[in-house]
Amino acid sequence: MSRVRYQVRFTKTGLLRWISHRDLARLWERLLRRSGLQLAMTEGFHPKPRISFPSALALGTESLDEVVELDLTEELSAAELLERLSSDLRGDAATAAGMQITRVCRIPEGFGKAQLACGHFALEWPPSDAASDALASAVTLDPSEVEARIERLRAAGTIRFTRKDKPVEASVAEQIVDLAVRDGRLEMVLRSSRTASLRPDDVLTALGLQGLVEAGGRLTRFRTELDRELDPAELAAADCAEPNSAPTHPSQTRDAADSDALDPHANKIQTTQMPPTKTP
Repeated sequence: MSRVRYQVRFTKTGLLRWISHRDLARLWERLLRRSGLQLAMTEGFHPKPRISFPSALALGTESLDEVVELDLTEELSAAELLERLSSDLRGDAATAAGMQITRVCRIPEGFGKAQLACGHFALEWPPSDAASDALASAVTLDPSEVEARIERLRAAGTIRFTRKDKPVEASVAEQIVDLAVRDGRLEMVLRSSRTASLRPDDVLTALGLQGLVEAGGRLTRFRTELDRELDPAELAAADCAEPNSAPTHPSQTRDAADSDALDPHANKIQTTQMPPTKTP
């Protein structure tokens, strides 16, 4: 039986940011079944729909650009699949409040399974009056002090953190592509690693800012960059469909000159590369 693979990009905002990755997978399976799609199944004694996510999002983190890939045993145009998914969401107000389909593409032959290359994040600073006494110092930090901490992290060259109760060390130059304060937000681009990948909370802890999210700061992944993406020529020739209106979020508000930097579907993201660590 032939299979046709599609890539769907979507948002996960509002209350949906509090559901686990496992629950998100179940939500998508229900959505696909309600849409009447002919799902391709895995083999074995307990077949499951062929649905995959290149990256799991931490609980409480919003996203303007999540990715799911699915295999069908029927051929649909990207526009038809988009309409069937969107139509089902319109009938589920609770899910639709936090999930919008932003793009559907039929994956060309020869494309392997999607793997995460980089995650692009923005942390909005919490209001100063929302912090407890214990967190007030982190919330009211001057941007220049945050930049100074970033420079010290660059100079250190490594970040130490734990995974499954084991100490791990990561290279700043290899995994942190970009880290800066811009327009009152802390922005970071983290490169995925084959070993232990850095997460935003690891970077915040290294900067002594681990209390910002607890104090009401909102962390958003605004771009999920894959290791293999359609280039402009491939994208123009591919069967893709997008809704008429793009999702909006306060973290996307910035000057028009910088608007492309927060476009989750831009082919290139404007980032400032972290300079290599100087050695004496």
